[in-house]
Amino acid sequence: MGESSQEMSGLEDDAPLDANQLPHHVGVIMDGNGRWAKARGKMRVEGHKRGAEVAREVVRWANDFGVKQISLYVFSTENWNRPKLEVRALMSLLAVLIRRTLPEMMENQVRFRVLGDISALPGSARKAVEFALAETANNTGIQMILCLNYGGQQEILAATKQACAWAINQPDPAQAMAALTLDQFRQMMWCHDIAPLDLLIRTGGEHRISNFHLWDAAYAELYFSDRYWPDFSKDDLRAALLDYANRERRYGKTSEQVAAK
Repeated sequence: MGESSQEMSGLEDDAPLDANQLPHHVGVIMDGNGRWAKARGKMRVEGHKRGAEVAREVVRWANDFGVKQISLYVFSTENWNRPKLEVRALMSLLAVLIRRTLPEMMENQVRFRVLGDISALPGSARKAVEFALAETANNTGIQMILCLNYGGQQEILAATKQACAWAINQPDPAQAMAALTLDQFRQMMWCHDIAPLDLLIRTGGEHRISNFHLWDAAYAELYFSDRYWPDFSKDDLRAALLDYANRERRYGKTSEQVAAK
């Protein structure tokens, strides 16, 4: 379990980051927007606006550090249960910011991607997402993956349904299901062409993963920060990456086996 950057010791602000020790795919649960706004006597939507600006900056910083993929948990399947006014504001903000950020994405070769069922998004938000997907499809830089109307359980369930449909069409469905491998099953998931998660960062002081990348976080390193997302800085991201670099990733093996490689 990671520590918030302000609690870590022995990490200099200008400490170098070894490219060989960087996570390929970083996932971020951007928590604390509402509490940040409440602490300042502002409406919750003001926290989301500030949080959206920080998200833009985090993608830029991650790209500078050498991260290849970054998943941002923007809107979960459960977030539809929030107050309707807040949901409408979030969707409006999403549509505006995607279009506003597109020139910067093109300039920096950011490839925009999405995980989740965007068919349920309001028209303006869905059109903005679809436009950005098409415009950045050939970009070769960092991949910014927005998790929109996304849930890890829902992703696994969708893949399970696809696996069942596939098996029914095989000569021996029972044998086909029995022989199904983890790699084959993952190819049926929404995330099939995205790298598994290496590092999962959650801000806001909560210590849970909230239905985020459940399959692909199986061996992710977890890092929790007490910072509210609108206060998350480049130094906070650097601290998380340095913490990751000091982890020993064993994937079920012993330390001796890892060292012998």
